[in-house]
Amino acid sequence: MKKISKNPIINKNYQIPKLLDDSENIKKFLIKNKEKPVVLVQGLGFVGAVMSIVCANALNADYAVIGTDLASEGSYWKIASINDGFFPVTSSDPKVEEYYLKAREKENLYATYDNFAYQYADIVIVDINLDVQKKSLDDHGLASFDVDLSGFKSAIRDIGQNCKEKVLILIETTVPPGTTKIASEIIEREYLKRGLSFDNVSIGHSYERVMPGPNYIDSIQNFYRVYSGIDDKSADSIENFLRTIIKTDEYPLTRLGNTNATEISKVLENSYRAMNISFIVEWSRFAEEAGVNLYEIINAIRMRPTHKNIMLPGIGVGGYCLTKDPLLASWAKQNINGTGFEGLEMSEMAVSTNDKMPTYAFNFLKSFYGDGFLIGKKVQLLGVSYLSGVGDTRYTPVEIFYKELIKNQCEVYLHDPYVTYWEELGLQVDQSLDTLKNKDIDIVIFSTGHSEYTNNENLISQLSELDNLLIYDTIGVLTNREINILSKNHVVKVLGRGDI
Repeated sequence: MKKISKNPIINKNYQIPKLLDDSENIKKFLIKNKEKPVVLVQGLGFVGAVMSIVCANALNADYAVIGTDLASEGSYWKIASINDGFFPVTSSDPKVEEYYLKAREKENLYATYDNFAYQYADIVIVDINLDVQKKSLDDHGLASFDVDLSGFKSAIRDIGQNCKEKVLILIETTVPPGTTKIASEIIEREYLKRGLSFDNVSIGHSYERVMPGPNYIDSIQNFYRVYSGIDDKSADSIENFLRTIIKTDEYPLTRLGNTNATEISKVLENSYRAMNISFIVEWSRFAEEAGVNLYEIINAIRMRPTHKNIMLPGIGVGGYCLTKDPLLASWAKQNINGTGFEGLEMSEMAVSTNDKMPTYAFNFLKSFYGDGFLIGKKVQLLGVSYLSGVGDTRYTPVEIFYKELIKNQCEVYLHDPYVTYWEELGLQVDQSLDTLKNKDIDIVIFSTGHSEYTNNENLISQLSELDNLLIYDTIGVLTNREINILSKNHVVKVLGRGDI
């Protein structure tokens, strides 16, 4: 039996079973939930796991929900922990734990690695990862990249090879525009091999707008949705399903003409946000050089209703969407729907600019010391997650910053209230701020905007009691009052502010 790496959430070890046959447990679960429509969620990551408990607590239906993932070292612990009474996603949203416990009470949620479950699904929701492989920058500062659809296609084949004849397949994964049509062709081919009628299948796309953090559940259940189908029958089926889990009386659904349209809608939505962030990068540098406070400038501009969404300076862009979605669109234009030559150059440039932000933030720090003077410095990072209020370290900009510190021979301490184990780097993360006083620290860096670091009188008091720190705020967490307090004993620098 293969031993699984330590689960960062529940601090337990699980083992992959020798025999990957979970059919008896699946049958027992279905007998317990007989006559309930079966929703199968494919993928138990940050979207799929939470989607599964939303479906298990549907507003206008009573579903039996089965979550599936791979029996691999990176995924099996999610399956085991869900069945063992521990939800594998840490969040500041209390509804996450509440919904999971409700599902446990109703006994209508089960997780498995066995494709046997597909044959009982009435609805399959696809929530698997689809990554972009970034490579080196070219002469124009653009990153070369590629999109590998093989894993996605394999997951779709699993559905086509195992699901029953009449099924609704809803793709929520953010994909290159044109991918749902490719998925439909795969399903049709697999049905023909099995002698099944493709006419009974409904397939469509409705992208997730999941916002990990204090509104995790509401970003699914109480938020606007865009959807489409490969035909009118499919679109109608998706609409009927979404109405069972979303408060559509308050958040009306929007149907688009075809699946290409909804796929473009998602990547355009996130490309716009990525462009907005990259736009402010050069203005942050300008503000630092001009000796002004860009935060107060932006807040003044935001008084104008048309400019409320202008972004603030920061350490960088992380997470699973903004770091790749513009590239998915550009790749699709060149490989699926376009001419095969020109991509979306401005969108690609935005991603490249944002990818460089952590390096600039580090160089800004380094400029206070000069070459070689960071060697041996003890550095406390406050936050390793990519976003406030979540325990998600995927593509966090803090990773690049951390690696630069290590490269410059710093001794780095990690703190994050939502992360106990940094899975990508294999590092333990402290969750107690009380340990600050026990370390002989030279530099404290605010690297994630968790609420635990905001207006925290205890933290400011602890920092004030230490001696001769450089306090570096990369995200504008500190207020003017806090900066004034800390400046009495320390040097305080804020990214995007040239006035201190």
